[in-house]
Amino acid sequence: MSLKKKSFSLSGHRTSVALEEEFWAVLEDAAKGGTMASLVGQIDAQRGARPLASALRLHALALVRSQT
Repeated sequence: MSLKKKSFSLSGHRTSVALEEEFWAVLEDAAKGGTMASLVGQIDAQRGARPLASALRLHALALVRSQT
């Protein structure tokens, strides 16, 4: 199991997030019609104190659960 790192600008700061490719695939599907940076920014704005990587994984999990 390998992690894939992606970088984004969030609130004017560059940040990198490393997730498993399976999580990125779910998030990329969810970003259709928009950009991955926009989706990550939305999740970042709602995550509270939770680490960004955890918030992204939980968002992807919720998307998969809602489809089954």
